[in-house]
Amino acid sequence: MQITLHHAHEARSFRVLWLLEEMGLDYELVVHNFFDKSLRKPEYLEINPAARVPALEIDGRIICESGAIVEYLCEIFPEKGLGRPAGDPERMEYLDMLHYAESIGQHGANLTQAHIVLYKPEMRSPTQMNLEARRLHKVLERMERMLGDGRDYLMASGFSGADCAVGFGVVLARKFTSFDALPNCAAYAARVEARPAYQRALPPVGGQRIYTQEFYEAADV
Repeated sequence: MQITLHHAHEARSFRVLWLLEEMGLDYELVVHNFFDKSLRKPEYLEINPAARVPALEIDGRIICESGAIVEYLCEIFPEKGLGRPAGDPERMEYLDMLHYAESIGQHGANLTQAHIVLYKPEMRSPTQMNLEARRLHKVLERMERMLGDGRDYLMASGFSGADCAVGFGVVLARKFTSFDALPNCAAYAARVEARPAYQRALPPVGGQRIYTQEFYEAADV
């Protein structure tokens, strides 16, 4: 099977790259520049007309949504044990958490847009930035309660593909909101970051990064 992942360091495609590493699959990695508009070149738009990453090519077929990619890879490689198939008692919770990653990710993306992509202060809305930070904290409160059940990962039975989807968002969220009131989320973020596969998926030394600060403070309203 020929697998090619189109990726930009620290973008949502990290979810897929991390999963590929967790699964120990052979793949080709094509790294794109997040900032130079190369994702809008005609040759890449043939792969993903939305001009975004990820895009995963599997034996000549293309799939672009990170949540769908995680779900699909877990289904076609069931022996890796990272999915929860139909009939599994955790199936409903697994799917819920896998797609809850977008509830977290939309606020992270909006904050990335406000703090980094809109690089001129006059382009930013302090009201919007503060609102998004509060919304991000609110969606994390659900994770805080879930992880308070003594779980190391999202599923009681252990690590799954849902952790690749959600874990990326939780780690990213620390850039924009305080975890002082989210100790379970903080511990979870530390656990996923310590996984060898997560470490292998990180940008190489000197590689381009989207986030150059430890924390992005919202502007004063």
